[in-house]
Amino acid sequence: MLSKNKVKYIHSLELKKFRNEYNAFIAEGNKLVADMLPAFDCELLLAKPSWMATQGDIPAKELLVAEDEDIRKASLLKNPQDVLAIFKRPAWSMKEINPDTQLILALDGIQDPGNLGTIIRLADWFGIEHIVCSIDTVDVFSPKVIQATMGALSHVKVHYTELDNFLKEHNNNSTPIYGTFLDGTDMYAKELSKTGIIVMGNEGNGIRPSIEKLVTEKLYIPNYPAERQTTESLNVAIATAVICAEFRRRHGVTTQKN
Repeated sequence: MLSKNKVKYIHSLELKKFRNEYNAFIAEGNKLVADMLPAFDCELLLAKPSWMATQGDIPAKELLVAEDEDIRKASLLKNPQDVLAIFKRPAWSMKEINPDTQLILALDGIQDPGNLGTIIRLADWFGIEHIVCSIDTVDVFSPKVIQATMGALSHVKVHYTELDNFLKEHNNNSTPIYGTFLDGTDMYAKELSKTGIIVMGNEGNGIRPSIEKLVTEKLYIPNYPAERQTTESLNVAIATAVICAEFRRRHGVTTQKN
């Protein structure tokens, strides 16, 4: 039985202050929840019998069989699917990050949930296991971000910190810090390392000046043909895809997906 208190609790997780208070987040959708179950501790799972029948043993602390009306009441989506789940937020450690041996993404003030979710999917696709975000980047556990990741958060760890301090810590001769700028060097003519940090900036303002000072390698994604009049810049998620693809292509890293 889905109680009113349970519905109230689920809906409260739409707000960051309650996600912080309960140390939990919500995920909805048949494939999304199935992908996230092995990676996160599940506090509550609400699903139709037809979905449960396809899953075998479901590792949830509390499991509730739901009818269409229950899902509709609990869901934050306009078009609910067959399942929603409440997961505990993971305790990811930044001690795992080493840009001398890994390629790391750093995000400076990304605000759009769809952009962050897409960037997490891109990181997963290109084998980037850690994303470091400035404190003012949109919350990765926002329902809109979770939906946009399409389950990729199961494989990518997202950290929040004072980004300038993180970059200062790694601003040395052995760790390149890349960033995208309109006055940067054509990335296709630039030597790119297998490891290091790639900084991507805010949707409207790009990389802020305090972070720009810490970037050691400025890159530019050229338009084609060079003389053609175009829009001023690419969407940050699209730019991230272009950059990551070139870094991986340059070093012969390919991933075969089914």
